[in-house]
Order: sequence, then structure tokens, then C-alpha cells
Amino acid sequence: MPKFMFLQYVDESRAPRPGTPELDKEIAQYGQLFEEIQKAGVLRGGDPMQPSAATFSVQVNGGDQPTTTDGPMQKGGPWLNGYWVLECSDRDEAVAWAAKIPAAHGGGTVEVHPIASM
Repeated sequence: MPKFMFLQYVDESRAPRPGTPELDKEIAQYGQLFEEIQKAGVLRGGDPMQPSAATFSVQVNGGDQPTTTDGPMQKGGPWLNGYWVLECSDRDEAVAWAAKIPAAHGGGTVEVHPIASM
């Protein structure tokens, strides 16, 4: 069955903060979704991300010494706050799962990438 990667992007400045009822509600929503995905047997991977301040990029330009840059590649853009890898029969099923991800609601976006078979 085809696999899809779901990248969830949100505005980090508007993300619920630790210790708030808003974060508790969001965690509960993700918990319910995780249970549904587990029950459907389609989960192949996924995790939340640390804040964008922990992000870094690596480049190798000539030679073999890597150069690192702290922060996300696209400064000021939406925060990639998590990803899922799910097996879906087709695009329609992928859309249905993406629409259930809390990040897709209230201004966030879920970007879906079909994964190539190797």
C-alpha cells in the first residue's frame, strides 16, 4: 500500500504554551487521533518536533566539511511542528486523514507528500 508523509505546519507564535488549557485540549485531540490511526493500522511513523530554535541546517559546499546554520531554513515562516507517515490506499484516503490532524484546523496546514517506493 502507498505511504504518505504528512508534514504539519503551524504559526509558532500562536501555538499553545505549556501548562495552558489550550495545550491540554490539543494534546487530547492528538491522543484521540493517534488512537484512531493505531486502530486503523495505518501508522508507519511520526513524531512531534522541538521548537524551531532547536533547528539547524547542514550544507557541504566544495570539499567535505559541513557548514551548519542555526534556525529553520525559512526564517519567519510556519513551524514544522510534527510529521506522520501513514499507509493510505490513495489520495482521497490521505486527504481524509490530513483533515483530521489538529494542525489543519485554525490556521495551520498539513502538507502531504506521497513517498516513492525504492
